[in-house]
Amino acid sequence: MPTFSDSLPSRTSVALAALGLLLTITPATATADTPDTACADQVRETSGFTPVLGLDLPSESDWLNQPVPYDFDRTAEVAGGFDRVGYCLELDGPEGPKWVWTSMEAFTDDATRLGLPTMSGQIVRQRVDDLDVRTNVPGVNVGGGQTGYLEMWPNQYSAGASTQVANASSQVYDADDNITGNTQGYGSFQVHQIGATRPSELHPKTVLAVNTFTSADDAALSVGIGTNTAGEPDWTFANNANSFTQRRLTVYARPAPATVTEGPRDRQLYPRDAQGGASVPVSGTVLDPRVRTLRLEVTSGRSTRTHTARVRDGQFSFSPRITAGLHSYKLSLWTVGAVERRVAHWTDIVSGDVYVVQGQSNAQAARYVGNAAGEESPWLRSFGSSTPDPVISGADRAWHHATGDVSYQSGSIGQWAIRTGRRIVDTYKVPVALVNGAHGGQPIAFFQRDDADPDRITTNYGRLRQRLAAAGIADRVRGVFFYQGESDSDNAAVHVGGYSSLLADWRADLGAAIPGGSQYLTYQVRTSPCNNGTAIALRDAQRRLGDTHDVTVLSTNGLSGHDGCHYAYAGGYRELGDHAFAVLARDQYRGPSAGVAPPNPRDAAFTDQARTEITVQLRSTDPLTVDPGAEADFRIDGSTATVSAVEYQAGGRLVLTLSEPAPDATGVTYLGHLRAGPWITNATGVGMLAFTGITVG
Repeated sequence: MPTFSDSLPSRTSVALAALGLLLTITPATATADTPDTACADQVRETSGFTPVLGLDLPSESDWLNQPVPYDFDRTAEVAGGFDRVGYCLELDGPEGPKWVWTSMEAFTDDATRLGLPTMSGQIVRQRVDDLDVRTNVPGVNVGGGQTGYLEMWPNQYSAGASTQVANASSQVYDADDNITGNTQGYGSFQVHQIGATRPSELHPKTVLAVNTFTSADDAALSVGIGTNTAGEPDWTFANNANSFTQRRLTVYARPAPATVTEGPRDRQLYPRDAQGGASVPVSGTVLDPRVRTLRLEVTSGRSTRTHTARVRDGQFSFSPRITAGLHSYKLSLWTVGAVERRVAHWTDIVSGDVYVVQGQSNAQAARYVGNAAGEESPWLRSFGSSTPDPVISGADRAWHHATGDVSYQSGSIGQWAIRTGRRIVDTYKVPVALVNGAHGGQPIAFFQRDDADPDRITTNYGRLRQRLAAAGIADRVRGVFFYQGESDSDNAAVHVGGYSSLLADWRADLGAAIPGGSQYLTYQVRTSPCNNGTAIALRDAQRRLGDTHDVTVLSTNGLSGHDGCHYAYAGGYRELGDHAFAVLARDQYRGPSAGVAPPNPRDAAFTDQARTEITVQLRSTDPLTVDPGAEADFRIDGSTATVSAVEYQAGGRLVLTLSEPAPDATGVTYLGHLRAGPWITNATGVGMLAFTGITVG
């Protein structure tokens, strides 16, 4: 088998070659440290790889938080850099010898992370491109250029799906399972073939699986090649290791002539700048002294631009521009000359806009009734996972497709957020990244920054801050949505104090590179606490935040798909998304302003001498629709009079007819409505903000 020196000649060998001397390198032969494998015998590609780890798998093991006792470990030989990873699994059982080889782009730059993950935090859950598969097992798709998905961790896991993989099931264990924070361990080491797009006509297939290696239950390892047709598709719970006389896993890495120290990630969104696009820095170090030049190919559609860079002091750098819009870019980095090789490539790179969603369960906005899968788009992205588990959160540093129906998963952004993003994509033809940090059922104190350690990953603020920084977007957030307050149980002082602190920290941490800074948008909650439609102090304090804190206040009234706490998609989260889009269209994209602002009172006054009619003057003159029965949601403060009728008049006036004279009235209160209407709404269906204490003049 080839060694590291076979692929990368030493400086001495290059110097001798330059002097015209003949240098012969003798290929390494198979030894205990460089074993022969069926993959090496059958697959030509392996000749460029170094076997770095090898293990005859035992019938059972409990390696949780223990080092794996590999038969050999040569990871130090490729520690300087590698550009591809390969796995060879060999099994010999009742059906005879089986083997599979699969290689892929390097998903880590740490050679010690290529083997079985047994330590806490060793989690890989992501797509890989340029997957190559060779095998003697029927049913496995053989060939190169495929898309793969890796599930590698020491944890337990469930069949629930993140929805990142097209056609994966949430009912069986397959290519998209839900990792848990359970410390007892089970272990997954799986490579799958998946469709390159979502949706896709392809269904996921397992390439290889080694499971149960961190289990303390004396269970046999669960291993397999291809998809298991007699149990869980990914061989979970197969416990079949004893049926094989050989169970051999060999890990390979291909030494790289150059390594990348800065570059994009697959599916990355670069925030667009004032020039209508973004620069994409690519830089690194050359390991092979024969490499004097590198080439970077930037492809979008049928167009390819080629950039070259000379090596200076062992370093290289590029900074190509990409254009914001519905343009997907692929970047390929090549060494040129004596060593002609693609050493890195990145797919589906875009430039667009970034928004953050934060709050409790109505900011999570998972599926309650009805799904939002139809809003998904290849132009909607997210980064990392919204999980509250700090270990799982810290391990997820990949860009994902944005999804709306599930929570605490890679790419989860919520139903109304994905509707908002989709409307921006369709209307303004720009990709959108949304990062959701929400956590259900939490008071406002839960979301605060630890000023002594703002990035502390055990805090909600720290997890979100780390994700934004790792994605390279922390200073380019165009807007922050906040939907929280139900768990503050109508304590207006606590909520406003907490929001004031949180807002100050956001303004310090986010949007620094955006002209004028980020826009902050806060929802007036429907209830506080849940199922209480009469408590009004906190909701009115939220309404006033637009005046006191210079933020944009959004309404949740007007939505009848409400169950007392959460919303169905139709009549609820879908419309919330539409209303959020309308506000962003007005403020961020120069869209229309008519019918966008939620109806909000300015003042009120009696308009007849008998004091039986009060006119509420609204801040906007947008025409409103008043549903029959809306009068029941008004209260006349300081009086026994009730509102018997409500009429909208031009000029932004709501005329309230009272049941009797109210000479002692001190103010007007509007509670909104629990669950379905009636409502007072503008042309886009936005309901009037709930309010209290509007003094009657």
